[in-house]
Amino acid sequence: MAMATLRREGRGFIPLISPNSINAARSSIPSEDLVPQGARSISTQVVRNRMKSVKNIQKITKAMKMVAASKLRAIQVRAENSRGLWQPFTALLGDTPSVDVKKNVIVTISSDKGLCGGINSTSVKISKAVRKLNSGPDKETKYVILGEKAKAQLVRDSKKDIEISITELQKNPLNYTQVSVLADDILKNVEYDVLRIVFNKFHSVVSFVPTVATVLSPEVVEREAEAGGKLGDLDSYEIEGGETKGEILQNLAEFQFSCVLFNAVLENACSEQGARMSAMDSSSRNAGEMLDRLTLTYNRTRQASITTELIEIISGASALEG
Repeated sequence: MAMATLRREGRGFIPLISPNSINAARSSIPSEDLVPQGARSISTQVVRNRMKSVKNIQKITKAMKMVAASKLRAIQVRAENSRGLWQPFTALLGDTPSVDVKKNVIVTISSDKGLCGGINSTSVKISKAVRKLNSGPDKETKYVILGEKAKAQLVRDSKKDIEISITELQKNPLNYTQVSVLADDILKNVEYDVLRIVFNKFHSVVSFVPTVATVLSPEVVEREAEAGGKLGDLDSYEIEGGETKGEILQNLAEFQFSCVLFNAVLENACSEQGARMSAMDSSSRNAGEMLDRLTLTYNRTRQASITTELIEIISGASALEG
């Protein structure tokens, strides 16, 4: 049972293996803390790590829900107040989404960040549907994209039709002055007969409605006014000052687009935060349910391990007694 072979010399015993070699061999043996305690112990350790990860994810989703709720309260009031800007234009000019023109420009509004449900996919689907409805041999349809998520989806199959792409629009709180400058840049860089703004209108935290707002160019407004209908009532208004009817319609179209765009950006931001609240709430609940299942699995595995060890101890004791 000796660990080393010994050679007899006189009355003493001299080890053939030196103490340094023995120490080196001992140092190479892993300590008890590093040795796995069997497959069952490894299984419980994996479950514990998984539980820890799920708890961390749940903390993050709850924090993101609270942040989205605080942002939603700040934006919702501004969005509701901005609805009064474009409603007079609807009363005056009406809303003519079915107008037939050659040059269509679709302004798609989306978010720059994800984890907010399907609002961005909905905006892209509606934009593609509007493009398909207004396509033809003599017609031209272009995109103006506000937001990174819509850009990432539309660039795959409609890259050549994208005229302008603007990202990080909601990095800082927007006001009407900033949006009006943005609207002026869009009008200067695109040729259009109709601007179709696609956005998600906010109804509640769990509800938003995909909406398409239409802004006609001054030339189309004059043409539709001559054809009668809702726009035919424009001739009943008295024009004050030295401006002509064409100049007034030009200013009216620019002001209408800036007001509609301002409301659309705020409505879409509200829908984004509401959808993110719902998504993070669902994620937190799912993490809680997963944590309950993992806890049950961990307890069962630990109990099975303890039971097996007790059976082994009892079996060994019985064998010794026998």
